[in-house]
Amino acid sequence: MATANRREYRAFEEPAPAMRRCDHPDCACAGEFRAPKSRQRLNDYWWFCLEHVREYNRAWNYYQGMSADQIEREARRDTVWDRPTWPMGSWRAEQRLRTRIYESFAEGAGDNPFHAGREAQEEAKQGRPPTEQESAMKTLELAPPFDLKTLKARYKALVKLHHPDANGGSRDAEEKFKTINHAYSVLKAGFAS
Repeated sequence: MATANRREYRAFEEPAPAMRRCDHPDCACAGEFRAPKSRQRLNDYWWFCLEHVREYNRAWNYYQGMSADQIEREARRDTVWDRPTWPMGSWRAEQRLRTRIYESFAEGAGDNPFHAGREAQEEAKQGRPPTEQESAMKTLELAPPFDLKTLKARYKALVKLHHPDANGGSRDAEEKFKTINHAYSVLKAGFAS
């Protein structure tokens, strides 16, 4: 009975696939290795034997027939995997900034044409939430640039002013004191790194 089962199983086996011949003219070897037919048809292949695929690869130039500018564009697209890119952050704020800068150049913005660009940058900053460092500087009423000595002096002055003991244990003074301490630790950490 075991032999009968084996015979039945063999009857259902798939036949061995036919050997694909090498696409090189006058070659009777098996075509086991694929090679793209052209730059425009990268998913359409020639099938070659090992000897002929090596020969094909040595002679094939992907950029053949392209100008230097076309090659440069192709290389730039390949660096981002042929996907569109845009600046980081809000593209709308970026667009507003560029529009303001171009308009200021067209109007001839006085002696310094970049001045209007800085104003547009400040407006773009106002459209986004402030960073933790910007909030901390606002809390401590500091403007860049400042050094560690200035930071410590400003912190001590604000602590003396808003300490809960100096304000009769006021809850508002206590909350302000906490925000001052947090702001100081954020800015001090910036100097440490």
